Amino acid sequence: MQRTRKELFPGVFLTCLRTDKFRTGLLSLHLVTQLTAGTASQNALIPSVLRRGTVSAPDMAALAARLDGLYGARIEPSVRKLGELQCVGFTADFVEVLGQDQLGAVASLLGEMLLAPNTRGGLLLPGYVEGEKQKLIEDIRARMNDRAEYAQLRLVELMCPGEDYAVDALGTEEEARSVGYVALTRHYRALLASAPIEIFYCGAADPAAVASAMTDALAALPRGELDGDIGTDIRMNTVEEAPRVFTEELDVGQGKLAVGYRLGEAMEEPDMAALRVMDALFGGVWPSKLTANVRERLSLCYYVYSELDLMKGIMTVSSGIDPADYEKALAEIGRQLQAVKDGDITEGEMNVARAAVSTRMLALTDDAAALEKFWLGQDLLGLDYGPEELAALAEDVTAADVAKAAAGVACDAVYFLHGGEEEDAED
Repeated sequence: MQRTRKELFPGVFLTCLRTDKFRTGLLSLHLVTQLTAGTASQNALIPSVLRRGTVSAPDMAALAARLDGLYGARIEPSVRKLGELQCVGFTADFVEVLGQDQLGAVASLLGEMLLAPNTRGGLLLPGYVEGEKQKLIEDIRARMNDRAEYAQLRLVELMCPGEDYAVDALGTEEEARSVGYVALTRHYRALLASAPIEIFYCGAADPAAVASAMTDALAALPRGELDGDIGTDIRMNTVEEAPRVFTEELDVGQGKLAVGYRLGEAMEEPDMAALRVMDALFGGVWPSKLTANVRERLSLCYYVYSELDLMKGIMTVSSGIDPADYEKALAEIGRQLQAVKDGDITEGEMNVARAAVSTRMLALTDDAAALEKFWLGQDLLGLDYGPEELAALAEDVTAADVAKAAAGVACDAVYFLHGGEEEDAED
């Protein structure tokens, strides 16, 4: 796969991944802005409202007909949280038909959807805004119904007070409910003028043809003073010397234990391969130290796994437990992390972790959508190596590298969600 990157307009970047591997092409466009309380729901609404209709295809039925005429191409709204950045826009996939300019047609419709939505008097249509507001509110409420996801969201919210990372990508129900069509139109216009834009293409077309198609599609893009202050603030140290403990009661049959860690000094000059292998060995894959010990050997949980956010320098552990096993499970999770720090790692564990990271990275090359998400993160981090290079680096990670990566990891917060049948856990 051949990767190129080019700036089309001020703050508008195009990353092309040329390959004959896929039968369809993928084209995405994201406005990149700071994830902040008060604007997250507005940002999240924008692509959904714009997807309702354009000047030439004023409603969803007309848009569907346009897409059907492009051999069933799809353009879907996209809202993502990457570190403390919020990326909102569209992802399109389409059949690349030999001898036909499908790319140009899809790029044109994508540009029209972004820049020429169906409006009345220059304002976004109230009915479209209200309809998408209700859907957004339903999506926010649905997060609470998934108790494991809810526990993870609450952990991040409580662990990172005053940090943009505490804000959910969809915002809050209260914020969403307060959005009006006039204010949303004003916010949308401001975002178009000031937000950096990341465009990604994966397919067989020549990068020059992609650049030409997107330049034409975005010719009317208004550009004002670009927001150069956006980014992710990485906190090296914990908020307090001792981990903060939060408990909450809800109607749950299974306790949810979520633990948050700061990666510390490893984020000064992060070794991305070593950090990924460290996470895999600790709890990111099966088998891992957490699954082998907390779940299998001691039967202290129903499930347990760890996750990394390398853009923010945070690692979390999520588990489902019997509330009576709270203290034992929390202590054992801590013991397994300490074992990783101490280099108490077998060669078998290293082999599994290295292979898992390498396999996961190489699997990305078989999925255009996965490649798009990977490269969006890499581009925002300013990194130019691909999955294959990362897979090769992971194969060379040693137990000493893993222990070094884990050395500064510190527990910052613990969140315990239970049904109220047990006494609240004490700090």
